[in-house]
Amino acid sequence: MPSSHFRPLSRRSFLQIGSLALGGMSLPGLLRAEQESGTRSKKSIILIYLVGGPPHQDMFDLKPDAPQEVAGPWKPISTNVPGIQICEALPKLAKIMDKLAIVRSLVGNQAGHDAQQVYNGRFPKKSPSGPFPQLGSVVAKVKGPIDPTVPAHVSLCYTCTHGPYNEPGAGFLGPAFEPLKPSGPGIADMTLQGVTVDRLTDRKTLLKSFDDFRREADATGMIKGMDSYNEQAFALLTSTRLADALDLSKADAKDVERYGTGDTTKHMDGNGAPRVPQSLLMARRLIEAGARVVTLNYSKWDWHGGKNAEGRPNNSIFLREQEDFPVFDKCLSALVEDLHARGLDKDCTVVVMGEFGRTPKISANVGRDHWPAVNCAVLAGGGMPTGQVIGATDRIAGEAVTRPVHFGELFATLYRNLGIDVSQVTIPDVDGRPQYLVDGDAKPLSELA
Repeated sequence: MPSSHFRPLSRRSFLQIGSLALGGMSLPGLLRAEQESGTRSKKSIILIYLVGGPPHQDMFDLKPDAPQEVAGPWKPISTNVPGIQICEALPKLAKIMDKLAIVRSLVGNQAGHDAQQVYNGRFPKKSPSGPFPQLGSVVAKVKGPIDPTVPAHVSLCYTCTHGPYNEPGAGFLGPAFEPLKPSGPGIADMTLQGVTVDRLTDRKTLLKSFDDFRREADATGMIKGMDSYNEQAFALLTSTRLADALDLSKADAKDVERYGTGDTTKHMDGNGAPRVPQSLLMARRLIEAGARVVTLNYSKWDWHGGKNAEGRPNNSIFLREQEDFPVFDKCLSALVEDLHARGLDKDCTVVVMGEFGRTPKISANVGRDHWPAVNCAVLAGGGMPTGQVIGATDRIAGEAVTRPVHFGELFATLYRNLGIDVSQVTIPDVDGRPQYLVDGDAKPLSELA
């Protein structure tokens, strides 16, 4: 089910405790579906989608010796890792390059906008089994939650009016594995607004009475098996962990300032995501609260440029980069620094990417267009050996010339960091057929082992 059709849970639906065991997919059903085999390790992922495809040659793969129409106005600066340079507009990230790994040679990108590949690592294509589920839904199916009071997969993604920008959702795994999307007013649904614990206990007692009645006629033992999931459902509603993580008024004010804040109602260029650095802080707090996968979309990076009424270029890519780069530099560096300061860097993996790269040559509209030949990604944490660059492009950042990295390899790495072996683990499609998690025989990146 496309995420653009997935709406936050209403308070009414969230509190329909009396119907939990009376049929239909419910909160206990969701918890039961997520409770799969495997240990409850604290391994986790924060996936940051830069909506629309960021310009790799203006951020992490600068080519200062290329012709001016390729190089652009930005200059590279040295990082705290000798020999690695990135854009001068990203000085905070330059200071923590030892905590980052940059993939400069990501290949196999689609040419048009489609967030699916960013979220599940597969080239967008129609499947008789339905859309392939995104990483968070797969992890919810395979690993289940770390903590029963916090869903395995929480999405902080804003719904974009341009459909292809939205996350693909649970696909053929079905609605039980859709992410929890507590955006906007939905945050209030995480607590018992207007319902006392005593009243909830009364509903729980009533439910048990129904179950006792039905258990006498239940020859399959299904009712007994549901008890633990009902307990988890009540625990989720009476716990404040999730709601507290989402409530930045309870965060340290210094933390909020370090990340920065943006307008959640302003979708960049009208159809992108808002430029909200506070989403990264919220993601960190959700990981600390027990979420296993947090996905978020950030701003809009589809900068083709434009012309004014007189035909002269305006809204150039460089004006947008001057706006976006410092804000992004601030919030991403704060997130990575926090992972290390809080001892999360061994368990939590951060990955940042967009749909594709950008054309080497700057257009007449002072923009860069779609370029599927090569893309970049930034990773941090996960216990990986960082402070390195993987792969390289040619002199104009147009093609990968060493160590081309495929999306399957990147996602196999993410799954490995979660303790999931993509060569062994499968998920069933709608026909019950086992499907591997990545295309082909992709293996995790040896450079990040």
